[in-house]
Amino acid sequence: MRVMLNLTVIFAFAVFSQRWAAAVDFQTFVCPAKDEKTQCERKYLLHLPDSLKVNAPLLFVLHGYRGDARDYMGEMGMNSQAERHGFAVCYPQGSDDVEGVAHWNARLKISETDDVYFLSQLALTLQEKYGLNPKKTFVCGVSNGGFMSYTLVAEKPDVFKAAASVIGTMSGATWESRARCKAVPVLQMSGLHDEVVPHDGSMSTRGGWGGAPSQDEVIKFWAGLANATEEEVVELTPKTTVRYFRGGRNGIEVWFYQVKKMGHAIPNMNNSGVDVSKELWRFFRRF
Repeated sequence: MRVMLNLTVIFAFAVFSQRWAAAVDFQTFVCPAKDEKTQCERKYLLHLPDSLKVNAPLLFVLHGYRGDARDYMGEMGMNSQAERHGFAVCYPQGSDDVEGVAHWNARLKISETDDVYFLSQLALTLQEKYGLNPKKTFVCGVSNGGFMSYTLVAEKPDVFKAAASVIGTMSGATWESRARCKAVPVLQMSGLHDEVVPHDGSMSTRGGWGGAPSQDEVIKFWAGLANATEEEVVELTPKTTVRYFRGGRNGIEVWFYQVKKMGHAIPNMNNSGVDVSKELWRFFRRF
């Protein structure tokens, strides 16, 4: 199953990995030790617009399983949005799982890496170093990165204030521990023909991936937490429908994009009529 996970995304990015991977250098982050025996050294990329102001927002973009942060920086389009709207973008790199594959440990069973700790500590460090806004620090991710985005807002809503999952969902463990979740803004983008992360919740529990219900139920859970009961359904494009859940406490909203005939792929103008970077920032900028 893990070989299948993110297969479409791996294939899509293979054509430009050579173009971007060699062009950008990683920065190194040394995580503060949690005790005398633990310390981690991890890699990330950071884009800071020339016009960046003090107290600007910070957005984390998490790659998919087997992904390379440099490819996502090159092709996701978030740097252009950052230049236009004045926010910082961080692209962390996942570590290897038990099979040597870059991943995010969204409380999965394929590694012992504490990515909640790493990503939270990196966010706090960047906030302090560059004067970024702790109240406007957000996370989004593709596939496995979407799983991790849910886990971060479930466990660290004090650090990550909103999340967007693109063709991901909640991991089984994160769903099972949902009683501790607090209301936050959430966006989900799903392909209705996705056979890797099926929207009906039928994903295998092998490796800890599956276990959450349908994405309809996941979205209703987050909307319910915020008491966001004002639902509006909009046909954004002929291929993409958005369900907006608004009126939540403290202005919280939950958005659910459903793309007809799209599989496990990043939405784009061809397969959905949607510019994913524009839609993501259209969501985050509201909070």
